[in-house]
Amino acid sequence: MQVGLVGAGNMASALARGLGVPVVVSDVLPQKAEALARATGGEAVGSNAEVAERCDVLVLCHKPGQLEEVAEQVGGKAKVIVTILAAIPTAEVEAHYPDVPVYRFIPNIPAEVGRGVLCYAAGSRAAEGPERQILELFGRAGLVIPLEDEALLEPAMALMSCGPAFMALVAESFVDAGIHHGLARDDAARMIAETMAGTAEYLKAHDLDTEALRVKVATPGGVTERGLMRLEEGAMRAICRLAVDTVVEGTK
Repeated sequence: MQVGLVGAGNMASALARGLGVPVVVSDVLPQKAEALARATGGEAVGSNAEVAERCDVLVLCHKPGQLEEVAEQVGGKAKVIVTILAAIPTAEVEAHYPDVPVYRFIPNIPAEVGRGVLCYAAGSRAAEGPERQILELFGRAGLVIPLEDEALLEPAMALMSCGPAFMALVAESFVDAGIHHGLARDDAARMIAETMAGTAEYLKAHDLDTEALRVKVATPGGVTERGLMRLEEGAMRAICRLAVDTVVEGTK
């Protein structure tokens, strides 16, 4: 299954690397398309129409506001559409690519290393196309989570697509705290990164029960419990909610 990408930005590049297949790619900045083609063993081409013509699956990775322009350039040559466009529902994509199966994913940057989260919503004609093969292909980049209600993709995006940036800020804050107490930056960063990764693995192995983990680590009256109390006093939950609310409201 030959994959083609319209757009070679950060998310497109991460996704293409995670899929692990050569891609045919175009971008308004030819050097970005060429770099991604080299990284995947694929080919950069000069037009969106050529990408569509040469590929079995056309992945829309351009800016959401370019939907109509790109569809006109593709000119009916697309056979199957995968879209990763934020805030553009499948119905709108289908209106620009009539009679073509449409599959919508919201991926995240860790897809680049095969540890992504890809939330998925099927278009109205998905069953008429290679849905199973599409899900298997994109599953190479990480965990695919189907959502029955497409409207949930935007709040999901706030958690899993914006989430790596949010979590990086949390990690950075703890690294800075470690440095303040004398730890070397590299050591502190390694400790936090491995602790985050280990915590994620532990949660997956124990029914994703975050409360149980907190209780297990925080001995009553101990220093961990006191540290947690400081985080609660600092309104950490409210700050996280505010960040998610801001993303969701910004996509309406």
